[in-house]
Amino acid sequence: MATPEVPTGKLAQIRQMVSMTREADPRYLPIVLVAVVLAAGVAFTVGQLLAGPILGAILALLAALIAFTVVTGRRGQAAAFTRIEGQPGAAFAILQSLRGDWRVTPAVAYNKSQDLVHRAVGRPGVILVAEGSGARARELLSAELRRTRKVIGEAPLHDVVIGEGEGQVPLKRLQVHVMKLPRALKPKEVNAVESRLKALGGTAMPLPKGPMPTRVPRGGKIR
Repeated sequence: MATPEVPTGKLAQIRQMVSMTREADPRYLPIVLVAVVLAAGVAFTVGQLLAGPILGAILALLAALIAFTVVTGRRGQAAAFTRIEGQPGAAFAILQSLRGDWRVTPAVAYNKSQDLVHRAVGRPGVILVAEGSGARARELLSAELRRTRKVIGEAPLHDVVIGEGEGQVPLKRLQVHVMKLPRALKPKEVNAVESRLKALGGTAMPLPKGPMPTRVPRGGKIR
């Protein structure tokens, strides 16, 4: 599997974010420019009234940077979802971006139609996330749920099917959905559950040719 080149350094990451967002969102540049100009203008006016032009310039610079970061982060996150949605492995990209101690394994189950089930282990327990055609993905998920339950005993087991239908979770809501699950395991218990799951093995298939979708920004922040 080819691995996409990851830019190193904060400036390189920001340039990548800006470039990606411009390609996916034609409204990004006008919106970020307006936000930066308005934020800088208001901050400069306030600073000048309080202590003169030097403070005004400093506040304007800080306000412009904050406006740029907020707008780019939010629209960049939306652009990232747009780019990966519908690709095999999109849910895995989201799971990789979860905050906290998560152990994520891609494609623990699959079929010839490239429906996939990914596994995440964390404080809420074991979460199996299926992506693909609704009926096929649900069937694949059911088989993996039975297989997993035999190994993890009474540990919490959650299942998610990605989609827009009833009982499904949209890709853009996956991160929020998982993070809202109740914490039921202590860190030592998470380690124990993960150890048991090693008996099931890791990735069950060679992942689709070409790079997997890259992880999306966390919480709309530039990384």
